[in-house]
Amino acid sequence: MSEMLGDSVNKHFWNRTLKLGWVLWAVSSVAWADDVSDMRYSERPEVVAFAEDLIRQHDFGRGELLGLFKAAERQQAVIDAYKKPAERALRWDEYRPIFIQESRIAAGAEFMREHAEILARAEAEYGVPPEMVAAIIGVETRFGRYKGKHPVFDSLVTLAFDGQERRRAFFRKELKAFLLLCREQGFVPREVVGSYAGAMGMPQFIASSYRAYAVDFDQDGRIDLFDNVEDVIGSVANYFQRHGWRAEGQVVTPATLAQNSQAKAVGRGRTGMKPETPYQDYRGQGVKAAESLADTEEVVLLHYLDGEEDLYYLGHHNFYVISRYNHSSMYSLAAWQLAGMIAERYSQRQES
Repeated sequence: MSEMLGDSVNKHFWNRTLKLGWVLWAVSSVAWADDVSDMRYSERPEVVAFAEDLIRQHDFGRGELLGLFKAAERQQAVIDAYKKPAERALRWDEYRPIFIQESRIAAGAEFMREHAEILARAEAEYGVPPEMVAAIIGVETRFGRYKGKHPVFDSLVTLAFDGQERRRAFFRKELKAFLLLCREQGFVPREVVGSYAGAMGMPQFIASSYRAYAVDFDQDGRIDLFDNVEDVIGSVANYFQRHGWRAEGQVVTPATLAQNSQAKAVGRGRTGMKPETPYQDYRGQGVKAAESLADTEEVVLLHYLDGEEDLYYLGHHNFYVISRYNHSSMYSLAAWQLAGMIAERYSQRQES
């Protein structure tokens, strides 16, 4: 009985010790997390390592770079905004009115009138219609009226080191691209403002896109996407061309589904929008296009919820190209529909 009592006491002792150990571990983990969030970015080991890589690979000045990180402030509003973009939370009938508005259509037609010569030159060079370029600029910033108010450097630092774990690698690449862009274009890193995700200027290019696709369309020796409309128009058109825009190509075709159709459609997600299925395959699954399509035309079935009504479209190659600007099927359809309405309004004004 004494041995049993001893075993019971030992078990009780070790159970309490283990529980205490877990509590201390949890408390220390929380304290460590708090310590990290309270530390200046320039004091955090992963930030210092990131900075050292930039210094070694791209010859940044150590003092200047660490000074930037020392001054950087964590942007909680950026973290909160990134968690709930409209594309993931709204139905089509809720999302569409955000961009399809009379004021934006009218402003788009005026933008086309004011910059008709530049838009025509961009179409001649890149094959992208003026209304598509205008619609993108209209969707992104209302033709330059709202370019964002978040400090881009602080936003990217926040998302790169305190944002969603699965996206940190992406934002570290963007942070690197942003610092290189600032050096190339003569920007002061902490003075640049943009969206909560680090997009900049009238067309809201992220840093890597700015470096890869922005063009000096007016050939003044500088690429300015903040205030130079000519560079903005040329850069958006170049972005679309480089992603494979086909002049005169279709974008979407309305479709209907048979009641018992088992065809799988892309909803409001950010993947699966590449048209890789021949129309004849969809037709065999009860999908019918509202217009005549070749059986071999590769398309993707798209689904939108408009209140209680299901809407279906077949997305073509150019729809996929639009989705490279923003990886959302709702964004792509809204931008395309806005483009059509801008073009119609512009034509009406030209005729009157």
